[in-house]
Amino acid sequence: MIVKRPVLKWWEKIYLPTILDGLITTFKHLFKKRVTVQYPEEKWVPPPKFRGAPVLLTGLDGREKCTSCKLCMFICPPQAIRIVAGETEHPIEKFPQEFYIDFGLCIFCGYCEEVCPCEAIWLKHKYEMADFDRTNLIFDKEKLLEMGREEPYLKGKEKPLKKG
Repeated sequence: MIVKRPVLKWWEKIYLPTILDGLITTFKHLFKKRVTVQYPEEKWVPPPKFRGAPVLLTGLDGREKCTSCKLCMFICPPQAIRIVAGETEHPIEKFPQEFYIDFGLCIFCGYCEEVCPCEAIWLKHKYEMADFDRTNLIFDKEKLLEMGREEPYLKGKEKPLKKG
């Protein structure tokens, strides 16, 4: 197959209009005010619909809400959630004996939160999850419940970023 190239006009051959168009775009963006976050001192305030780390929640009575239905484990695309069910004598007959989330695999899609029938798993505004060792990114049930009990992310120390 032979592809015919279009014949360029003389002003298109010298590339001057394209260069001028690029310079105009550069000068338009040059004088706009940018916001730079000085990270360790200033924390980024996530928007209201931000999907951060999934955590486990407890009910008002202090017991964990998870009934070990394993829907979050089945819906998770990268299979980052692992649950082992256990029996109990409480009205809720099952509870997670083991509950692990591998944040090295988690893509923070929010499917686990959407599918949970008892709203036991929730995506918080936590985004600082970096570590040098992948084994430290596997959180067990106790760590996930502790993260769920933490105060809301905004504690008054962080300055919200201003758009402008």
